[in-house]
This record gives sequence, C-alpha cells and structure tokens, in this order.
Amino acid sequence: MICKQASKQASKQASKQASKQVVYPKLRFPQFKKCKGWEVVELGDVFDFLPTNSLSRDKLVEENGLIRNIHYGDIHTKFSTLFDITKENVPFISSVFTTKIKESHYCQEGDLIIADASEDLDDIGKAIEIVKLNNETLVSGLHTLLARPIESYFSTGFLGYLFQANFIKKQIQIESQGTKVLGISAKRLNNIFVIFPSKKEQQAIADCLSSLDQLISEENEQIGRLKTHKKGLIQQLFPNI
Repeated sequence: MICKQASKQASKQASKQASKQVVYPKLRFPQFKKCKGWEVVELGDVFDFLPTNSLSRDKLVEENGLIRNIHYGDIHTKFSTLFDITKENVPFISSVFTTKIKESHYCQEGDLIIADASEDLDDIGKAIEIVKLNNETLVSGLHTLLARPIESYFSTGFLGYLFQANFIKKQIQIESQGTKVLGISAKRLNNIFVIFPSKKEQQAIADCLSSLDQLISEENEQIGRLKTHKKGLIQQLFPNI
C-alpha cells in the first residue's frame, strides 16, 4: 500500500510538471513537425461523466429491442476501439427495463465508454469511442463510465486510440483500486492527465491507425477463410473407416 501511494504521488508530481511544459511525441507526421507541442490538461477539465445503468447480462436480449446496451464485458472481448454500431453485435435491453432509461443518458457520437472494472491490470480503463450510431439508441451499461467531451476539442477517432497510449494507461493503473478485481471511478479518472495536438493532427493520427485496424481485420478474415479451407481439405484427403 505504501509503495502504491508513493508511486501515485510521484506520478502526480511528474504529471503536474509535464502539464507546465510543451509535450512532443517521438514520431510525428512531416506536416506537423514544426507545429506547437501537444496540450496537457486534467481529464476533468475537458470531459463530463454521464449516468450509466447497472443491468446485468441476463437483463439483455439479442433481438427485438429498442435500446442497445454496452456491457463492460463486450468492451474487453469484442468491440472495436472505434465503435461503429453497424459493424457490431450489440444486445438490447429487455423491454421490461427500458422505462428506467432516461433519454438524457443516451450515448452520442464522440462519447467515450470506459470499462471501470477488470481482473487484468492491462485492461482496467479499456475504452471505446462511439464514432457511428446510425440513428440507433445506445446506452452505457454495467461497469462502464460514459465520458463526453465538454467542447469540440477532439477529432473523430482520436480518443479511442489516445486511451491505448501508455501515458494514459499507466495513470489509470495507478488510480485503480482493488485486489482480485480492479476498479476505477469517474472521480479518480478526473485526476489523470490527457494530451492532444491540433484537431488536424488528431485526425491524421486517427486515420493512420484506423487504416491499420482495417488491414488487420481483413487479414484476420483471410486467415479465417484459410483455416476453414484447411479443415475441409483434411476431411476430404483422409478416408473414413
């Protein structure tokens, strides 16, 4: 406990010093090399946290619903960093419980949904950015935090990747609490520092990384097809007895 507190204090002191300086990344696109450094601010200065629900998995259904629901387990296991609802299999809230959901709690494009619980230190605070809702109704559910930018500081797609940066992840790990299951609260997240450049540079970063994600997805699909083809060949090349 003492070691963790000391580490937390040292991290905060280092972050406060960093916030007074100009921050530059190790790698930068050529058109931005002469631009000013990245801004450093406390997360609570640029985000508001909105209410979420605590509906467990058994309160959700796979079809015939009106409100889709993000469960923290799906953030850990299947949802893409940049969440496009047309490309994801998202459960609905059972009609019995939809009356408890207020319209003011609906997600918007540009929101960040953060998993606030995990058994794995590397996954605590794992986040997805809502980039496309396709006019569907979506809410943030069990063990999640719903963060919304206060102003238009961020370009579409940037936040999802920002929260994969070691600078962010290490702060979240220090602020997390628990032994077997780790947790992070909105109050503690407000204390961490976030960094960001101009919106043009943000967009360039998001476009670059999302194109790599698309390539990875296409390669994984090709691997899946080859595995299926291999299984078929095995069944045909070896006779049955």
